[in-house]
Amino acid sequence: MLSLILLSCTAKQTRLENECVYSPRQTEFAFWSNSAEQMEVQLYEDAQQDAYRTIPLTKTENDFWQATVKGDLLGQYYTVRSFQNGKWSAESPGIFAKAVSVNGARAAIIDMRETDPDGWTNDSRPAMPDETDIVVYETHIRDFTMSPHSGVEHKGKFLGMAECADYLSELGVTHVQILPFFDYGSIDETKLAKNRYNWGYDPVNYNAPEGGYSSDPYNPVVRIREAKEMIQALHAAGIRVIMDVVYNHTYNAEGCALGRVVPYYFYRMNEDGTYANGSGCGNETASDHEMMRRFMVASVCYWAKEYHIDGFRFDLMGIHDQETMRQIRAALDEIDPTILTYGEGWAAMSPAYPYEELAMKQWTYKMPRVGAFSDDIRNALIGSPFDHERGFASGNPASAKDVMRGLIACPEWSGEPMQHVSYITCHDNFCLRDRIDISATGETEQTKIRMSKLAQTAVLVSQGMSFIYGGEELYRTKQGIDNSFESPDSINIIPWENKNQYNDLYAYYREMIAIRRAHKGFRLGSKEAVKEHVEFLDTDNEHLIIYAIKDLEGIDSAKTLIVLLNGGSQPAEAEVPEADYTVLAHDGQANNKAGLGRIQTGHIVVEPYSATILAEY
Repeated sequence: MLSLILLSCTAKQTRLENECVYSPRQTEFAFWSNSAEQMEVQLYEDAQQDAYRTIPLTKTENDFWQATVKGDLLGQYYTVRSFQNGKWSAESPGIFAKAVSVNGARAAIIDMRETDPDGWTNDSRPAMPDETDIVVYETHIRDFTMSPHSGVEHKGKFLGMAECADYLSELGVTHVQILPFFDYGSIDETKLAKNRYNWGYDPVNYNAPEGGYSSDPYNPVVRIREAKEMIQALHAAGIRVIMDVVYNHTYNAEGCALGRVVPYYFYRMNEDGTYANGSGCGNETASDHEMMRRFMVASVCYWAKEYHIDGFRFDLMGIHDQETMRQIRAALDEIDPTILTYGEGWAAMSPAYPYEELAMKQWTYKMPRVGAFSDDIRNALIGSPFDHERGFASGNPASAKDVMRGLIACPEWSGEPMQHVSYITCHDNFCLRDRIDISATGETEQTKIRMSKLAQTAVLVSQGMSFIYGGEELYRTKQGIDNSFESPDSINIIPWENKNQYNDLYAYYREMIAIRRAHKGFRLGSKEAVKEHVEFLDTDNEHLIIYAIKDLEGIDSAKTLIVLLNGGSQPAEAEVPEADYTVLAHDGQANNKAGLGRIQTGHIVVEPYSATILAEY
């Protein structure tokens, strides 16, 4: 039987991410707690048996509790607990567990290099010459892979997502944003045959992959390796990977590691001793506390380095403080400045922190190179998700001015255009088809598809970062369910069979993405450039917006780009400067390479609920 010798600590640990450092010779443990009176580690030979050894930890002057155990512990498991206020806490894997047992109950002692797939050391981020090239596609691993028409072998798994990489490349997007795939609490990994669904916004272990997406959730090495294989396959297809991260709350407070190792410290508390609830999920974390801030910075850096993650989307970013977001951005810049950071610039409820210091959308300009989703352009184009009113793209001219603000990336709150995430739908709220069905009642399906194309066109020609909700190009529906976070696969899956039935819609998305990526004029990249080159042309038709991008010599292959957006039910006549134009898009059709034809006049007729895009070369 392995002989264990507890050694006194010589080096003073100060890094949260080094809770367990393995080598064949010894394993070092270090956990932070500023309130514990005692701390200890329990060792397990496997994930099911009782502990066979208790290791007391020694406190250092920086509030880290440490021990070193001699011998080879590879393949074993551990938990940590603390003694305070006269009692021992429940066991947990620690706050920075990188490998975990089924359902994340215990941390695993592994050699991380054994988790690297073949060729991992040569994996690299696909080239991103300019951040303005970015087009983001959001999806969920189950949504993307579960359909019987998907052609995917590993349905609902990391490996299934890897099988779909070529589709994203064909569509032309640059990044895929994947809903949470860290270890989360709402799926019982021992009962996957029950096929339960969840989006995953309920964190348990922030720094280990979710076992439900693994082919073997009982093997901590397999889930890590397969997550890396997914990322590797996407990179090989030229697609960067954005991880949806949820640092604003935990699955529960007292049952998760943050609440067990150091009770209350990592959370904001109300004066009456209850948990603040800006997340609407029962608790909110305290990014303004030094060690929570350090934890968040260390966590994103860990995913960026160990998993080669290319970007982070912050759920309810408005709960975090601005300084934390600035420090995250600075830390990622040291790894790779092309790693993206953006998030939801709002909270579900009022956070227990001064409003003017939170990472809310209106303060985006105070957080350089941290973006925020623009509900401004979303609501203007298709209407608010909280009512059934129409937006500009579905016939309501009242929001035309807000669409125009969105086209130039809402400069009143975005520091630079790429901090403005232009979108119309995401996993939250109604998908585009359902939103238009609800508001544009009585319209034909053909008209509703025209509205869908028009709304997405505005996103793809805006000066902000373009974002597409996965499956919109295939006319997905969630059967009118707006919050489908735990609806079955039948509601959430991407309908791959629609690629044939709605091929015209798919082709339009693909061509519009190609048009955006081919023309720098749609993504000028700075406020100064937008002011210099963008002009809105006058029109007396309240349903018509004319958006001109001019004097582009040396910037774009085109000298002038003109976008005409008709959100009305009748053809709209317009006058633009007379020139020799190539028609890139018209009447629900688009063609990037050859165009749809040429015109040599300034008189244009824009068909109902559609866009016309002209390029003067």
